[in-house]
Amino acid sequence: MFTGIVAAVGRVQRAARNGDGLALAVRAPFRGLRRGESIAVNGACLTVERITRGGFTVHVIPASLGRTLLGEYAVGRGVNLERALRASDRLGGHFVQGHVDGLGRVVAVGADHATIDVEVPAEVREVTVLHGSITIDGVSLTVNALPGGNRLQVALVPFTKTHTTLGTLAVGDRVHVEADVLGKYVRELCRTQP
Repeated sequence: MFTGIVAAVGRVQRAARNGDGLALAVRAPFRGLRRGESIAVNGACLTVERITRGGFTVHVIPASLGRTLLGEYAVGRGVNLERALRASDRLGGHFVQGHVDGLGRVVAVGADHATIDVEVPAEVREVTVLHGSITIDGVSLTVNALPGGNRLQVALVPFTKTHTTLGTLAVGDRVHVEADVLGKYVRELCRTQP
């Protein structure tokens, strides 16, 4: 479980196919990482396999490769990182599972990256509400507007623009999207009720 409050922007050091998965090495400023620890990489929950000098490695399984963009990441790419939530931590964002629900596409970027419009999968839009929560590339955001169709808009505060990768997004970029877990449970409950 995560909060969507990015702790650092890491860099991909190595991405190599490993059997049917992907071995991904990430440079990160974290101290005290442990093998087996969960870490969100651009919103995808992965397990730390090995600690390296200045970073860590993870193994991305085929199921994750099929739902994310991780298989396309090149050496040097910046990634938003968050360590798993501890029960004693402040919940600054919202409950984020690290389960990427789908891929979104940036369709508009406002002046100075103040707003970003993203076209999301229909199942994500279905559970998204105005002023509700959405996670884009691992960042907890508030839905600023719902322009229509499967499009949603988020507003970025200056801190988010400079401390995550979202300030560099451009029209056409694809992103990981996770819908609000509360909305997903309500949808499922409504579907199963007579």
